[in-house]
Amino acid sequence: MILTGWTLTAAALFLTISDASAKEAKAPDPLFQSDEILDVRIVVPLATILSERSDEIELPGTLHYTSDAGDSVNLDIKMQTRGRFRRQKDVCKFPPMRLNFVKSQAKKTLFHKQDKLKLVTHCQTSGAYEQVLLREYTAYRILNVMTDASFKVRLLRITYVDADGKKGDDVRFGFVIEHRDRLAKRLGKTVLEIPSTHPNTLNAEYSGMVDLYHYLIGNTDFSSVKGAKDDACCHNHVLFGNEGEKVWSVPYDFDQSGLVNAPHAGANPRFKLKTVRERLYRGRCRFNDNLRASIEEFNGKRDEIFVVLNEVEAATSRSVKSMVSFVERFYKTVNSERRVKSDLIKRCI
Repeated sequence: MILTGWTLTAAALFLTISDASAKEAKAPDPLFQSDEILDVRIVVPLATILSERSDEIELPGTLHYTSDAGDSVNLDIKMQTRGRFRRQKDVCKFPPMRLNFVKSQAKKTLFHKQDKLKLVTHCQTSGAYEQVLLREYTAYRILNVMTDASFKVRLLRITYVDADGKKGDDVRFGFVIEHRDRLAKRLGKTVLEIPSTHPNTLNAEYSGMVDLYHYLIGNTDFSSVKGAKDDACCHNHVLFGNEGEKVWSVPYDFDQSGLVNAPHAGANPRFKLKTVRERLYRGRCRFNDNLRASIEEFNGKRDEIFVVLNEVEAATSRSVKSMVSFVERFYKTVNSERRVKSDLIKRCI
């Protein structure tokens, strides 16, 4: 049942702002204009990369794919491991990667305007971990449904070929994430590289929606205003803005969320949660005036979200069922006046 007692003015204001943001955003780069799986072949000294796991030294290789016209396209790349937690050998046998393209060579190809792309990988060799990857990909897609002010993603079916000759060919799913500079260009904004910010600087309507999105996917591993200890702003968020405007704090990296439910994920002991599947609202109290309008926005996008949950081609029925049930519980909560007050409004920070 939809909540009652809301003002149409608040909902209309939120939708107006969302529509304006969508109209201002430019079309994404060619790579991110389709949700179809892209088959690629990556030839790199993989054994060396996996052994050394350097986040500073890039090793050369090539990426191959077939264009829509049926032409074979070969691009020179450099690849390296990245990240902090998942780069550790005791966490992931296959850590996240970064692909570095030659921009001039990528011109007029599907990778036009791409430079350095984050590649999210399968972490472990079991099929269960590939499902984890697909669920994290789906988490990004849900936010894409809600707003253009979000990182676009593209799912790849990758054939890894070890140029060292020490490993056999391996076919795995992965996905690439839109670069922050390309998102900034698309939004007509600037990436703000600052130590921290204050909630007062954030766009209230956008931030309220994002806070509710984190609640939907069951994520507490983020901060929209500051970085982790000794890191710059912000923890799993990037700030975008222009002088004289409110800031958009855009989230990424959802592997610790309940929707993804990765085996390596752990509930933050700070919040006394038993599992990552247990939701905790970490929204800002200052954005409570926008909360009900945000819920209306999620209600309006409900059908589209469930289409995304069900359309990932490679996801197993078990994975889909897990995500669907988790999101259904979100909708049950936000459409109960009592639960909104007890689980969200009274839990804000």
